[in-house]
Amino acid sequence: MPRVLLLYASVGAGHKRAAEALATAFLQRQPGEVRIEDVLDHTTRLFRVAYARSYLELTDRAPMVWGYFYTQTNADPTLSEFTNNLRKLVESIGTTGLKDLLRAFQPELIICTHFLPMELLVRYKRNAMLSQPVYCVVTDYVAHTFWTYTEIDGYFVGDEQTREQLIARGVAAKQISVSGIPVDPIVNEPKEVEAIRLRHGLSTTYPLITLFGGGVDDDHIRVIAEHFLSSTLDMTLVVVAGRNPTLVESLSDLTASAHVQLRILGFVDYVDDLIAATDLVITKAGGLIVSEVLARAVPLIVIEPIPGHEEWNADYVVSCGAGVQLRIPASVARTAVHMLQHPDTLALMRSAATSAGRPRAALDIAERVLADFLNRRHK
Repeated sequence: MPRVLLLYASVGAGHKRAAEALATAFLQRQPGEVRIEDVLDHTTRLFRVAYARSYLELTDRAPMVWGYFYTQTNADPTLSEFTNNLRKLVESIGTTGLKDLLRAFQPELIICTHFLPMELLVRYKRNAMLSQPVYCVVTDYVAHTFWTYTEIDGYFVGDEQTREQLIARGVAAKQISVSGIPVDPIVNEPKEVEAIRLRHGLSTTYPLITLFGGGVDDDHIRVIAEHFLSSTLDMTLVVVAGRNPTLVESLSDLTASAHVQLRILGFVDYVDDLIAATDLVITKAGGLIVSEVLARAVPLIVIEPIPGHEEWNADYVVSCGAGVQLRIPASVARTAVHMLQHPDTLALMRSAATSAGRPRAALDIAERVLADFLNRRHK
């Protein structure tokens, strides 16, 4: 297998998870040298901290400001051009270490799961400093203008709408494959629900609700949990804090009720187990978590999407019929209970999730990229 370099930027967890899924897929297809790198590890410390914080702090503390910036730079060509030029100037100062990585590893294929490494590599291509094929995997169900470069050798996108957005911005249709967003190929392996629940000490009798709380305000999670605990429907509620460092402690005074078993977890390494064993997932609308849940054909309740890309992801879930989007924390438990009490509705959503999910996305992308490589080599 050719040497494959997978580049992401550690701005949120999804870009890295997509790269890890692709690495697994490549190695399942053919043994070889596959390397995953955070492009921010090859920048100055000042640039690395500023770049990551500018996104994380805006989305956490001022989401409406981020939403305005995201929407305006996507819609206004003049503002978009100014912003892109400013970003490129800053990035050219802060990311010179990427050249050293390319010289040291000598990749034969490069795949980007974030637009930062992609735009740097395109600049190298324009200056005849890079000849290797570069592919892009868009990790949301929308293609912001930041993702758009006609020099990319191939795009992989989550749905037809994202493909149409890229075409409208000048990307050739033949460059774009609707593959789905890559998730860990483990989702292709069937899992027995009762065995999973027994393994993790969860009830095999009652419905299971999994609430992923990373990135959600602690007080909002508390409201959701308290409303669940007041329910008279027998169920198990699992709350996963994930990257939220304060959530477990802030919910530590909550206990199970007469009808609701409660489990509060921090970071877990068995997310796929929880998804496979659950009846309904409640989560924010990150592109990867949405894709992971759909790949397991599990219905969703989407809460508090970040304005911009997460709103598009939430719209995708709803438009597919695989879930609902709620804005008010107090309405989440009531809606979930209603869904559980109407199994026909839940079954329709599960069927829609089955149709929308792309569990083979990572494998399909790896196979397509390897086929392109072989075709080039034999020409």
